Amino acid sequence: MAMRTNKMNEPRFRLNCSGKVLDLSEGPKIMGILNTTPDSFYDGGCFQNSATGPDLDRALAHALRMIRDGAAIIDIGGESTRPGSIKIPAEEEIARTIPLIALLRQKSEILISIDTSKAEVAEKALQAGAHIVNDISGFTFDPRLPEICKKYQAAVILMHTPVDPFTMQWSTLTESGQEEIISKIQSSLRRSIALAAKYGIEDIIIDPGFGFGKSVEENFRLLGHLKELQSIQRPILAGLSRKSFLGHAITAPGKETAPPGERLSATIAANTMALMNGAAILRVHDVLAAAQSLRVFNAVGAAMQG
Repeated sequence: MAMRTNKMNEPRFRLNCSGKVLDLSEGPKIMGILNTTPDSFYDGGCFQNSATGPDLDRALAHALRMIRDGAAIIDIGGESTRPGSIKIPAEEEIARTIPLIALLRQKSEILISIDTSKAEVAEKALQAGAHIVNDISGFTFDPRLPEICKKYQAAVILMHTPVDPFTMQWSTLTESGQEEIISKIQSSLRRSIALAAKYGIEDIIIDPGFGFGKSVEENFRLLGHLKELQSIQRPILAGLSRKSFLGHAITAPGKETAPPGERLSATIAANTMALMNGAAILRVHDVLAAAQSLRVFNAVGAAMQG
């Protein structure tokens, strides 16, 4: 059984997140997803009151439950990036996320990530108590975002996305060998890291962008070859939770693709493979299931070293 080979003792695995340390040298961590949106593909509308915006009490209760279940980071997002979603103005994204960030900061010392590509939203979130900026564009959508991240000493998650998610279709990468797919993702992430370096940003996590502009086959190739991204020498985040390509794998021929609600077992399997291939963070909807899987993974690792 192959286990991860990340050099977890490297300084780059101990990140400064606006003055708070995320120490990935201790082992992989769980990031819990909390979307205050009406249209996210799985939890859209769960934490939003249609009349008044986010349901802060329900959203806060869910965040605290994820923390109890084992989340080390809570990732809060106010704009859906699923294919075909509607882009919203920064003001609306701020209204959906900042009150919750401020409230969670009062109740917990948990690391908070803001899932946004907008500099204005990121700054408000960091002022309210967030520590990490999770940018699906890898600093390619808003040229002001790196400056804001540097100003507040935020750690950043830079994701590979080859297209604007609001016009995203399946497979914008080629259908050729996995070497080319991995090479394209590596090159894109290295460009994002170089851009961050121009602003003196060193605390970086990389995300290969499962489900973003990639075909079903390409996503599985990426998962199988995830360890090749270790050459970038940055912590790897795997965002596999209930993604559509997993639904394709568990669906019987001739049947409709299994919906998000039926993809938990497939997610657990994919997350385990990601851990075996070097993932340092799992971004998930189902924190307890992921945390239990991580404990089994760690137990196997400990036994193999014993």
